[in-house]
Amino acid sequence: MSDETASSPSPSPARKKENLGWMEWMRGWSSVFGEILFQRITASHLENPLPLPSVNDLTCVVTGSTSGIGRETARQLAEAGAHVVMAVRNTKAAQELILQWQNEWSGKGLPLNIEAMEIDLLSLDSVVRFADAWNARLGPLHVLINNAGMFAMGEAQKFSEDGYEQHMQVNHLAPALLSVLLLPSLIRGSPSRIINMHCVGFVDPDDMNVVSGRRKYSSLIGYSSSKLAQIMFSSILFKKLPLETGVSVLCLSPGVVLTNVARDLPRFLQALYAIIPYFIFSPQEGCRSSLFSATDPQIPEYWETLKNDDWPVCPFISQDCRPANPSEEAHNTETAQRVWEKTLELVGLPLDAVEKLIEGENIQCRYGAQHE
Repeated sequence: MSDETASSPSPSPARKKENLGWMEWMRGWSSVFGEILFQRITASHLENPLPLPSVNDLTCVVTGSTSGIGRETARQLAEAGAHVVMAVRNTKAAQELILQWQNEWSGKGLPLNIEAMEIDLLSLDSVVRFADAWNARLGPLHVLINNAGMFAMGEAQKFSEDGYEQHMQVNHLAPALLSVLLLPSLIRGSPSRIINMHCVGFVDPDDMNVVSGRRKYSSLIGYSSSKLAQIMFSSILFKKLPLETGVSVLCLSPGVVLTNVARDLPRFLQALYAIIPYFIFSPQEGCRSSLFSATDPQIPEYWETLKNDDWPVCPFISQDCRPANPSEEAHNTETAQRVWEKTLELVGLPLDAVEKLIEGENIQCRYGAQHE
């Protein structure tokens, strides 16, 4: 892996930023459309499926692994020898998949080491219960892939049982809480990795639920804001984790992939998906950047290089499995710090939660068993 990085965009202005400028939106969307048109060309050097190194010693948690990219990621990691935990809301569907995969794998090697555990990202209580159950095993965790996400395109604004806009909770708040709470297991599994997803967008730390009226809500606003919040949170976590912990934090783009998200699209967009299959990755192709980020042996070295260079954002892997520079707004370090603080407040964690967990101390969360 090359450790070359693109030049950092200019620092953000001192005054509070309330939205992206039209030039920023144009640059962002041009990169998205460029990805759609050219992702097959830029990723043409990749094999499908992606060959994996030996992963017999890895334990991996993959959220949202009963469909789409997460399903392919979980299956391929398990077939390569990893212990895979399917962290899902529908454990019955996961168990059926596991049985199917075991039958298909029969005779090719040892039985797949794969299990299902329940987690509902629309409930922060559920996230805490999952983390408590996993940490109670006192075993290592080597890879956490926060794959699960939602994009309810065209739907009216909805809120979780915790009172948060659904995109923001599923795509950012719940994965952020899970990442922090699993740090004890990730440190035991060092060298380990936390892997998140990224998208172009804008996030207002003072209005993460998009209810103030300063911006008109749309599902696209909800989705893009939540994904940008995730990379901003990841960037601060990247800075806060000392090299000695051995826990790498990185974000990635899977490319434009035909997944279950398409069922939430208007019919004319679903038809568009159907007539341009050449440009859109299948889930097997879309999971390559996740698999690469989870298993490539040079990731920790790349992560260490960026930390030593005081790079302002966490490592970012593009859909062609190469290091890349995330969106311009992702470099807004002032907003990232405010997103970090607001996120910890919303998920009920103290501001020094990461520092305490690194020192082996216990922390209190507003959600979970105590909340119930």
